[in-house]
Amino acid sequence: MSPALRIGATGFALIAVCYGFARFAFGLFLPQIDGELGLGTSLGGVISGGSFAGYCIAIVASAILTERLGARAIAVGAALVATIGMAGIALAPSPLILAIAVVVAGSSTGLASPPMAAAVAAAVSKGRQDLTNTVINAGVSAGVALTGPIALAIMGQWRLAFGAFAAVALVLAIAATIALPAASGSGRSGGLPPMTEPVLRLISASFLMGAASTALWSFGGQLVASQLDWGTTGTGLLWTCIGVGGLVGALAGTLVGKFGLDRIHWAFLGLMAASILSVGLGLGPVPTLVGGAIFGAAYVMLTGVYLIWGTHALPDRPATGLMIGFLTIAVGQTVGAPLFGFLMAGPGVEFAVICFAAAALIAGAFRARSEVNSALA
Repeated sequence: MSPALRIGATGFALIAVCYGFARFAFGLFLPQIDGELGLGTSLGGVISGGSFAGYCIAIVASAILTERLGARAIAVGAALVATIGMAGIALAPSPLILAIAVVVAGSSTGLASPPMAAAVAAAVSKGRQDLTNTVINAGVSAGVALTGPIALAIMGQWRLAFGAFAAVALVLAIAATIALPAASGSGRSGGLPPMTEPVLRLISASFLMGAASTALWSFGGQLVASQLDWGTTGTGLLWTCIGVGGLVGALAGTLVGKFGLDRIHWAFLGLMAASILSVGLGLGPVPTLVGGAIFGAAYVMLTGVYLIWGTHALPDRPATGLMIGFLTIAVGQTVGAPLFGFLMAGPGVEFAVICFAAAALIAGAFRARSEVNSALA
């Protein structure tokens, strides 16, 4: 098996489990968990805030530790953290223990991505690195798409689900130990990355895209409930469409190589803006579900674009290059979610949706330009 296939398959599965199971599955099972443990809205807010903080801390730590310890050690660590967190969720006897376990499980997402970028840089031929990286990144959508059917199949048995998820994560830890290159670290991190023009433009674009994406990631359920009077089943179907659409993001490396990073960046920001309008303005069931699929494709494609942008802006530090874009997306989402809620409560839903679609388009003003595009040639 070629290094690209071996590392790509392992990374795809790791990202799917860490994002789809360890991070996003909690929201799907929340009604059943709340019914058994009585979380309440206050603790739910603490869990959400803690998950974000855990992700931000973990992705910075992962980039630093990958440079010091190497890719294999941190990737295996990410799978083990997911295992511990999800086992904790499955066994949680109280809301407090559950909250801690959810934060631990969710932090695995921040740990998982940087070492995979480093592993690809170390063992995959240069001509196949962008494709391999973006296939791995598309594992997010596979995980999201799988959680819905799994939840329906086990009829809300959330402890059983998270126990099974923990077992899968443990198997992946073993697989990562075997499949990933040692890619030994230097024993030290490179410190803060240089704030070059490509890096600053990456930060600006990824921040705006992250903020715009919260229109659906954070408020998609509320939007379809208020605009179309959809219940849990309709929201679950929307989420499945988002997950399935996101699998298109695996083509990011191929499309960037063929058409250039800036063109793909702008095109999929335009599609993201259109999808936010399609879902947010309540144009009907079919446009909403199609919009969800387009949103999933655009979001994962754009995270792939920022992954490529970051790794080429800092070619000697791929884990840090990935971390910059992904961390800034998360910061943008933190700023965007409360702002969207404020606009919904004030000027109204339509105004908020239009503003956030515009934010996606504005992100296209920031381009990688010659420094990164020449590296892609």
